[in-house]
Amino acid sequence: MRLDGKVAIVTGGARGIGRAESLALAREGASVVVLDYGGATDGTGSSEKPAAEVADQIIAAGGKAIPFYGDVSRWETGEGVVKAALDHFGHLDIVVNNAGILRDRMLHNMSEADWDSVLDIHLKGTFICTRAAAPVFREQRSGVVVNTSSESGLGNMGQANYSAAKEGIVGFTRTAARDLGRYGCRVNSIRPRAATRMTMSDELREAMQRARKEGGGVATAGGDGAAAQLEKWVPEGVAALVTWLCSDEAANVNGEDFIVSASEISLMSQPRPVATIFSDSCWSVDEVSQRIRGTVTRGLKNRFAPKKS
Repeated sequence: MRLDGKVAIVTGGARGIGRAESLALAREGASVVVLDYGGATDGTGSSEKPAAEVADQIIAAGGKAIPFYGDVSRWETGEGVVKAALDHFGHLDIVVNNAGILRDRMLHNMSEADWDSVLDIHLKGTFICTRAAAPVFREQRSGVVVNTSSESGLGNMGQANYSAAKEGIVGFTRTAARDLGRYGCRVNSIRPRAATRMTMSDELREAMQRARKEGGGVATAGGDGAAAQLEKWVPEGVAALVTWLCSDEAANVNGEDFIVSASEISLMSQPRPVATIFSDSCWSVDEVSQRIRGTVTRGLKNRFAPKKS
């Protein structure tokens, strides 16, 4: 019961990683506002049913929860979900920004709508829900935010929109940690590895369902080969780290970035210069040419050049 008496909002909290986070937070004693738009993985469609189902599941297990239906890219959703938490539970302590969609395209095929929709849900949605909670956290001098980035932010073919949004979330996290840290708040980010409807093939999804059924709700190493591999990819492992980051045990962790799977946690390094040259005056192209190739760019290779036939 590390979060006994705490109140949490989980965006995208009804499916995949978000669902696991909602349930894990509730098991540790938090009252949970399950925010979910209930759409498809590409952001189309909507339904109030998924959020209601997860809230009902938490209540049936003896916890406290309410569903909230809304699009995180809209300002009124951020304000509305914070108001719902305050009205229903009396205060707010935690925001987990997890909502996301995918519209993968190679860059030369990506439309403006593909770009805007992904940036709006991931990056703008993270800002909106954090921004809505920030005045509450500032006034009470406490609060925790966990944002969801991705290793795709480090570069992944066919995901220029998703990569930009996810790495933007890391930059946002570093600055939000500084802005809110002086008021006793903490903001961290994770890069999860998990099998969800956004990442799984149909075969793996069916294997996950079988493994969960056999394992009483959590995929286990038993069953067929596909199911056996899923033990390393269940979202419950991601939710465990997120839940711990929301607890007082993580009071010393702020502005950090983690890779996490069901069986691995890595603290990511913060970006830093790895090679530097200096000039006594403003660079000229000739001076750059003379000095950079033997120092800063020495040994670099074009990893993405066309392959020679």
